[in-house]
Amino acid sequence: MIPFNKIHVTGEEINYINDAVKIGKISGDGPYTKLCETFFEKKYGFKKTLLTSSCTDALELSALLINIQPGDEVIMPTYTFVSMANAFILRGAKIIFADSNKNDPNVSVDEVESLVTKRTKAIVVVHYGGIGADIEALKDIADRHQIYLLEDAAHAIDSFYNGKPLGSFGHLATFSFHETKNITCGEGGLLVINDETLIARAEVIREKGTNRSSFNRNEIAQYSWIDIGSSYLASDIAAAFLYAQLNKLDDIQKKRRKLWEQYYSGLKELADNNMVNLSHVPVNSAHNGHVFYLVCQSSIIRDEYINYMFLNNVSVQFHYITLHDSPYYSSTHGQRKLPIAKHYQECLVRLPLFYDLDESDADRIILLTYKFFFNLKL
Repeated sequence: MIPFNKIHVTGEEINYINDAVKIGKISGDGPYTKLCETFFEKKYGFKKTLLTSSCTDALELSALLINIQPGDEVIMPTYTFVSMANAFILRGAKIIFADSNKNDPNVSVDEVESLVTKRTKAIVVVHYGGIGADIEALKDIADRHQIYLLEDAAHAIDSFYNGKPLGSFGHLATFSFHETKNITCGEGGLLVINDETLIARAEVIREKGTNRSSFNRNEIAQYSWIDIGSSYLASDIAAAFLYAQLNKLDDIQKKRRKLWEQYYSGLKELADNNMVNLSHVPVNSAHNGHVFYLVCQSSIIRDEYINYMFLNNVSVQFHYITLHDSPYYSSTHGQRKLPIAKHYQECLVRLPLFYDLDESDADRIILLTYKFFFNLKL
């Protein structure tokens, strides 16, 4: 069976973990945490980064940081993972879901613009599959209406929009290091703070509402409880694992992009014959090879394709289930239809894509895909 995903181990993870244990500082904000944060700040020019125990925690920290209150409206795509919505639901916000683009699953700028009201506190955008949403247009909307822009860049490490790294456009951004991501430590996340006025409070909220970070830098004699907060720090053992991955980032990205291009060129004939739509990358986006997807013509075809590939020992998967019509939120959302996102829910399927996938296995996946769709046509 060719799995859908498999973690890549560089070989240095255990060495760094052993070093962290020898140093003896394995809780949050240890030396490897600082190395990881410095890596992101230097490589991508982020003003401030804070390692967290998950991207979900980074999103929840973001909601606290921008003072989301009951009744505030937060606009976000319906075609995304539930963590994005939960972070703001927990603070009492009303989520206003937006539809996707016709050409890709990212959120529609026109839809977002139409949904802004005087109660809108923030726009949260996901860069699906590591392919940038139209983030400059979304930033323009946020700036004109004086509301926060947050980037969920869980998929998007080392992806760019007009030459600028994703995660650098919003007031805040979050990244994920879950085992399904390009770079991993099993579970882990990162909060990027591009708005300098939010940096000091972010450190406090992340440290249970205390000014412990200032204390650790010898800036104050003792630390105290000064704000709301929670424990969002990652273990330095996880950070040690992550640092080994970050040191091989360029190599990992190169291999993943090569596999992505192999799929694209190998399956282009199917798209040319209008059997499927392939992953769409706008000309101003540089992706990171996180996801390669097909969009089938119907949910029946998609489900038959998934079953066919499974019977041929290849695991392919779909996501997401749209959030606006979920059992939890459908009654709150109302009757507004979001048909394009619904189409992706029913017709999108993702192919295996991971560092250790052999090119010969990718060729086999391409061949099986051709066999399925051409037999379907016959």
